[in-house]
Amino acid sequence: MTLFVFLKLCGCLALLMYGMKVMSDALQKMAGSQLRHVLGTMTTNRFTGVLTGIFVTAAVQSSTATTLMTVSFVNAGLITLGQSISVIMGAHIGTTITAWIMALGFSLNMAFFVYPAFLLGILLIYMRKRRIVGDLLFGIAFIFLGLGTLKETGFDFANDPNANAAISSFIQLFNDITLWHALFFLFMGTVLTLFVQSSAAIMALTMILCATGILRIDQGILVVLGENIGTTITANIVALKANTQARRAAFAHLSINVIGVVLALIFLRPIVSLVSSYVGVYSDVCILATFHTAFNVANTLLLIGFVPYIERFVCRVIKPKVSEEDEESRLKFISGGLLSTAELSILQAQKEISLFSVRTNRMFGFIPTLLFETKNDEDFSKLYARIEKYEGISDNMELEIANYLNKVSEGHLGPESKTKIRYMLREVGELESIGDSCFHMARTINQKYTKNEHFTDEQKVHIRHMFELSQQALDQMQKVLDDDKGLVDPNESLNIENEINNYRTQLREANVNDINEHRYNYQAGVQYMDLICECEKLGDYAINVVEAHAHKKLTV
Repeated sequence: MTLFVFLKLCGCLALLMYGMKVMSDALQKMAGSQLRHVLGTMTTNRFTGVLTGIFVTAAVQSSTATTLMTVSFVNAGLITLGQSISVIMGAHIGTTITAWIMALGFSLNMAFFVYPAFLLGILLIYMRKRRIVGDLLFGIAFIFLGLGTLKETGFDFANDPNANAAISSFIQLFNDITLWHALFFLFMGTVLTLFVQSSAAIMALTMILCATGILRIDQGILVVLGENIGTTITANIVALKANTQARRAAFAHLSINVIGVVLALIFLRPIVSLVSSYVGVYSDVCILATFHTAFNVANTLLLIGFVPYIERFVCRVIKPKVSEEDEESRLKFISGGLLSTAELSILQAQKEISLFSVRTNRMFGFIPTLLFETKNDEDFSKLYARIEKYEGISDNMELEIANYLNKVSEGHLGPESKTKIRYMLREVGELESIGDSCFHMARTINQKYTKNEHFTDEQKVHIRHMFELSQQALDQMQKVLDDDKGLVDPNESLNIENEINNYRTQLREANVNDINEHRYNYQAGVQYMDLICECEKLGDYAINVVEAHAHKKLTV
């Protein structure tokens, strides 16, 4: 009997966690682009940052999602470390709404709501345009179904003589309010939250344990404090592969809650005395929800004035990697998979695509240097090896970004987001082709250098001009990719592409005449036109990127 009740208890927690995930994902899909806009613009100072954190967390019902979003924005350079700290403080307050949802589920009989919500939800899911609303209803229904079942199972567990006796005798060992006993319950809350990866689920479990009398209210408070630490570890684990600023933001998240918990332990006896005076007047679940809210609000009010000092502290603790500035081959924005929600992950992928474009642009910049400015064999070999390295980087970036986008597409996406991913995959493929063109040009130059072939002055002038046009095409492509406000005209890229095509056609016709007139040999003419035609291909790839990006923006 005890084993069955225990397994049922675990199943109730799983149902609750699933409901929280479905509801949170649906809310984020409904407000994805707006949330990105809010996080990017409403963090001008620490106070608006706190309000932003409260608003976003209340909107998505997940402090973890808000924190991961914030860390990702720091990783992408969209907000500063100081701004992220204030947003995280606000997220701590916003997440207290979840505890009140739990308290509502325990206090009221929601059975009359749950099953109609399931019925309406499934009908909306089959109506494709209302599918997200259906998911939201399903998530809410699962939450209240899980809470109701958890409440019943908890009382069954408490009424089981064998289970109750075993747990009660164990809890009796920690009855006195001593520091070590407090640290035990604190540790228990931290470890359980870290293991389950859901502070909401552990909050619900704590509430039912207090409501059934298995835990005293003061012990429940200590478990809640531990949950506040445990919930911060997720962001720190995910940020391990991110850049220095993102790791600092995640560590600030941990530091803020640890400071608050330490202060709560210092004033533990007055807090317990105050809370105990309300026992019997209000339900234990309401007392826990109230404490959770009061703790996070008080901690934020206390630390909001110390944001600059917290920023300095985390900067001292988290040092930049020595090689980070020269780490050209790593993905910067999606290496840690920082956003767990598919809709919001698209932003990270777009930032990575923009970085991919920067690197291919830099790769092309080596080509004129290789052809015209290398002074000896050693310089030539080093630069050629670097271009070859960039070709490998280009191939890896294409593969990793494409794999990331494919994983994102496996999530529950709306048709607009699926279309955006399709165009983003096209952008990635065309950018990799630009890298291929650059390497093909480098190989042609290497063949010329090895065979000691020389271009005429007139050929050099034409090649330089074609390189300049190609560079303009890449620069314009970069402007389009970086343009968030629609200020860059994509037609400018088309004008440059037409100029490149016309110039290529002109040079190709002139090349035949020059070879026939013996102005240079056939081999030099072939190498010359290889460079010219490869530049024209590069221009085609650049305009393809611009077109894909323009079509993608039309889906927003």
